[in-house]
Amino acid sequence: MQLPLQIKSFDHYQEVYQQSVDNPESFWAEQARTFDWHQPWDKVLEWDFEGPNVKWFPGGKLNITENCLDRHLEERGDQTAILFEPNEPGDPAISLTYRQLLDEVSKTGNALRELGIGKGDRVCFYMPMVPELAISILACARIGAIHSVVFAGFSAQALADRVNDAECKMIICSDYNKRGAKTIPVKEVVDEAMGLGCPSIETVLVHRNTGGDIGWDPSYDKWYHEATEGQSTDCTPEVMDAEDVLFILYTSGSTGKPKGVVHTCGGYMLYTAFSFLNVFQYQPGDVYWCTADIGWITGHSYILYGPLLVGATTMMFEGVPTYPDAGRFWEVCEKHKVNQFYTAPTAIRALMARGDEFVEGYDLSSLKVIGSVGEPINQEAWEWYKEKIGKDTVPIVDTWWQTETGGMMISGLGGHSPQKPTFAGYPLPGIQPCLVDKENIQEVEGNPASGLLCVKFPWPSMLRTIWGDHQRCKNTYFSTVPGMYFTGDGARRDENGMYRIVGRVDDVINVSGHRMGTAEVENAIDEHPEVVETAVVGYPHDIKGQGIYAYVIMGPGDHNGDEVRKEIIDIVRKEIGPIAKPDKIQFVSALPKTRSGKIMRRILRKVAAGEADQLGDTSTLLNPEAVDDIIRGKR
Repeated sequence: MQLPLQIKSFDHYQEVYQQSVDNPESFWAEQARTFDWHQPWDKVLEWDFEGPNVKWFPGGKLNITENCLDRHLEERGDQTAILFEPNEPGDPAISLTYRQLLDEVSKTGNALRELGIGKGDRVCFYMPMVPELAISILACARIGAIHSVVFAGFSAQALADRVNDAECKMIICSDYNKRGAKTIPVKEVVDEAMGLGCPSIETVLVHRNTGGDIGWDPSYDKWYHEATEGQSTDCTPEVMDAEDVLFILYTSGSTGKPKGVVHTCGGYMLYTAFSFLNVFQYQPGDVYWCTADIGWITGHSYILYGPLLVGATTMMFEGVPTYPDAGRFWEVCEKHKVNQFYTAPTAIRALMARGDEFVEGYDLSSLKVIGSVGEPINQEAWEWYKEKIGKDTVPIVDTWWQTETGGMMISGLGGHSPQKPTFAGYPLPGIQPCLVDKENIQEVEGNPASGLLCVKFPWPSMLRTIWGDHQRCKNTYFSTVPGMYFTGDGARRDENGMYRIVGRVDDVINVSGHRMGTAEVENAIDEHPEVVETAVVGYPHDIKGQGIYAYVIMGPGDHNGDEVRKEIIDIVRKEIGPIAKPDKIQFVSALPKTRSGKIMRRILRKVAAGEADQLGDTSTLLNPEAVDDIIRGKR
């Protein structure tokens, strides 16, 4: 079985990167030929960022699940494809080989067809991290249905909004979700969403996960196990064009209305496989674990598609990092001899705050690459991760990418590229980032440099549109900097060309004419030994234009607020300079976060500006109660 090219050294990277920029169509065509196609493409690439209109391999025919499953059978049919680690440590792990996974996907695909689902129909998922979620997603792709996964923690209203925007025909859910010590009534939320009005839904397919009592409407509710029972393990894959839609994934928008990001079959397949293979330097026989939820793009690209496309063993984890204690991640790494581990800075900081004793005693010697995803990782967390988890020998890949990019864009390549704390690193082959000056909208040449992070040439896994609203796609991503994809992030390039993401552009504060990324100030504050986590925002200031407002979570114990504030200001002065010192520091017990763990700085900015009456809906937050506490404690 052929695989895409794998980088072998930094010199090799530089050589390959140059090839990918000098002749991108030839480069990507060569990688694409390593996959199975029903029909070759008419041309490699059509593109116009003005439209925008991007097509990779149009006319090429394929089915992504044949490349995820069928083509592996001869060489690794009996190898574990998905390794499921349940919520309760005492419950046995479940392994599905590539052959078993294909059988289950085929049975589910046949069941979906029997229930009236066909090519182009949208199927919404609202499920916990159980094998049936992966199986059913792949079953949709097998029969040409478009999957739209909604994290099973969003509110009924948020679920209904997404179902209605995509006009989904079916919801696949579970009865309950086990998450740490909690049992969450998933089906109850689906029932509530149906009560709010989801007129396009014909069937709610319910997976019996815990077996508790649930509401039941016989007009649309059906059991997953009954639908799949007795189905054939032979499911003819739907032949798809490379540019047919594979999935829709909703991401938050600045207007409050979620954006349904659209990804297509061919280019997404190619890039997730290529990037997975190279960033994690995956080798046959390795066990790879990404701790994300499949409700987010990280789970789509780097739990499911990327690993399965290259024949990897990929882990799914049902639980949470702190249950039954803060050593769970490391216990699982030891148990399954995990080789590549990929998690979020939020998790790293939370575990770091619990104390080193939860790491000590676990054998982490199997780890070969450890990764970070979701937001820029601050230096203190990076150093702890490197020392305590990587034992100062394992490379960290600090990956930058987005729901919209489909795959990792700027990152280390295992141990084959330089590492520098807080720097994501160099662009992957085929990715052409640039920095654009915000004032004159011109590309900034030379190093070091800073500016708006843009991409000036298409890559295979980029979004194609916003579902049902192409104009919004253009306005959001292709209008700020004409002729380029605008990421919404600001970045710096050091003297060697390494990129550091300094946060969303609206997270850049202009203090007395000096622009600085909030991430920089947060990094400095996090240097205080008693600080657990920080979020910094700008707020209106009569003298400076914008002042700096810091929300700070302290570690356990008693703290003298005035003393700590002085210490924090001294650290920031030392790390960045007097201009960066916070004007206000508020100690909080928690920061408002999305379900994927991102801090909702938009809410923090409103509170800091005295506009707490303009927050909008906070019900989809992971911890909406944190907002009330912050408002009460505002300085």
